[in-house]
Amino acid sequence: MTELAAPETPATTRFAARRESILAAATGILNRQGVKGMTLADVAAEVGLITTSVTYYFRRKEDLAAACFLRGIESFEGLVRESAKAPDARARLDLFLELFFDLSRRIRRKEAPPMVSFSEMRSLKEPHRAEVGGAFADMFRRVRGFFDAPEFAGLSRAEANARTHLLLEQAFWTFTWLRRYDIEDYPRLRERMSDILTGGLAARSRSWTPPALGPLTEDGDQTAVGDVSRATFLTAATRLINQKGYRGASVEDISAALNVTKGSFYHHNEDKDELVVACFQRTFAVLRAAQLAARDLPVDQWTRLAATASALTEFQLSEEGPLLRGSAMGALPVDIRHEMSDRYARVSDRFAGMVADGIAEGSIRPVDPLVAAHMLNALLNAATSLGSWVTGLERSEASQLFVRPLMLGLFTR
Repeated sequence: MTELAAPETPATTRFAARRESILAAATGILNRQGVKGMTLADVAAEVGLITTSVTYYFRRKEDLAAACFLRGIESFEGLVRESAKAPDARARLDLFLELFFDLSRRIRRKEAPPMVSFSEMRSLKEPHRAEVGGAFADMFRRVRGFFDAPEFAGLSRAEANARTHLLLEQAFWTFTWLRRYDIEDYPRLRERMSDILTGGLAARSRSWTPPALGPLTEDGDQTAVGDVSRATFLTAATRLINQKGYRGASVEDISAALNVTKGSFYHHNEDKDELVVACFQRTFAVLRAAQLAARDLPVDQWTRLAATASALTEFQLSEEGPLLRGSAMGALPVDIRHEMSDRYARVSDRFAGMVADGIAEGSIRPVDPLVAAHMLNALLNAATSLGSWVTGLERSEASQLFVRPLMLGLFTR
């Protein structure tokens, strides 16, 4: 005999509503301050409760953080399941973007709860990290199903994984740039983004042979921090911050990774904010070096853009890499964050200028230069974690697997 679900009561309805308000508040704080910076007291204050009232719903901060990620994954899975009903791959992609931009619109209007920043998943501890990571991997596999279609016949597993990672990160990255636009612009932006994903940037058929650029870093500051150079110290700090988040990567973690004392750290850095700024400055220097080196190549703008994106993607996987993820900006003090954001905007504007010049000369299709620049930034940020989704990835393969699908279109085989 089939058992009937228990009817909802006013008490269960209130419980569910209060739980949702706690999750929404916690998600906003988590996005601003990271897993380590979020406290139950802050969440309680946000929803007008005392801390012990929050623990009635979530006993520990880690339980609440994990619930935020799981709810975000569930929201994305809803979009994926609905998109999978479309008749072919292009229709699935279009429907996914339409549903995603509609979700973004509802979040902006506070008609839906905020979406969690998945980059902070790395800050979770076990067993929550495994639980959330497993749920995210399941969602990743469902998105990869978009590429199980005749249009993608012959794609290897590595190619399908790389394109799935590219598509998801393009969606996640929109939360960093859509806020610059009015909601009324969302339909146009969705169309421009879909156009680039399906058609790429090249104005005509192209082989994939981007020219190599020279070294993107100089010897720079070799001032010793303990037994390591300043450059080595910044590289190690960047890796840890990308892995654990700004607040999750402690001074102790960074010092231990290089076998130096905390005293050595504070001898060369006033505090962790100063270190993160130094990591960003190094990142901006590498981005600028690649853009300027490509500008001097005797080729067209599309080839220069392909060379830039390829060199930077390969740099992410090199011993000198990676670059610091843009998500680290969110936890910085406001004045420093604005300065770093301005520096990031210069990089993006230079990409937009390259795209505009390419359109004018005819090597790049007529696309929205600003949207293309945002998507190139998303590509480069996503490259830091590409190895997590493409097993056994070689640095020399990164350009072909990851950059080519954006430059020539996801449907290019």
